[in-house]
Amino acid sequence: MKKNLPTELLYQIFALLIAFIVMHALYVAVIRPNADADLRAKAEMLAANPDAITEDSFYVVLKDYEQESCLVLMLWAFAILAYKGRDTWRQQRLGERDLLDLPPGMPIGKEDTRLLSERLAALPAQMRDWVLPRALATAIERFAATGNVQDVSTAARDVCDSEGGRMETELSIIRYIAWAIPSVGFIGTVRGIGDALGQAHKAVEGDITGVTESLGVAFNSTFIALVISIVLMFFIHQIQLMQERLVLDAERYVDREFIRKLRS
Repeated sequence: MKKNLPTELLYQIFALLIAFIVMHALYVAVIRPNADADLRAKAEMLAANPDAITEDSFYVVLKDYEQESCLVLMLWAFAILAYKGRDTWRQQRLGERDLLDLPPGMPIGKEDTRLLSERLAALPAQMRDWVLPRALATAIERFAATGNVQDVSTAARDVCDSEGGRMETELSIIRYIAWAIPSVGFIGTVRGIGDALGQAHKAVEGDITGVTESLGVAFNSTFIALVISIVLMFFIHQIQLMQERLVLDAERYVDREFIRKLRS
């Protein structure tokens, strides 16, 4: 467990840096130049025909710093979700293996626990920290100590519950990002409305261009933030579902492959 924490922390840090570099490069090279070109074309069209109806392109909707920040956070969250999803998928695949390697129908007595513990200890160090091997190891140790089937079942269930709680806690950084994205969008809303109020005197004089642009910033930032938040929350719930299934599958595996075969 302790060996995995620095790796995951470094992964998250580098994922954030890469997300910022990639998204900022995309904004500098593509989004902001196209947005500026669209705004100039729109200004020229309105200058030639004040009654012309114009629509903002998607580049204009994305051009502000709040939208860029939201997209960076989105990429960062997706990178963390991919890491968690890969880890959960690998643990689910482990449940397809016969970890105890017992002959069919063979009952398990206290004299067999040492051999079973050695088989689990032969797994790679990373796998031994996963939910299923930890639950099996705890169940074997409890049976070797007490010989009581009920104690074994309770110990295995407690391990699965604690591992489920740990995985739930480790999603807190992703939940923070999902909360931060709408907050960044609301910052853009406040900034846009503040700019619009600062140009109210121009609107009184008949020039509403600055006010409409500032209100566009306010509405666009909120729109993008909310859309990203909706998409991100969907994937967060999918990861939670995978982890809950992993814990339940681990409990069933221990019950099917070990507890039901015990000879008290």
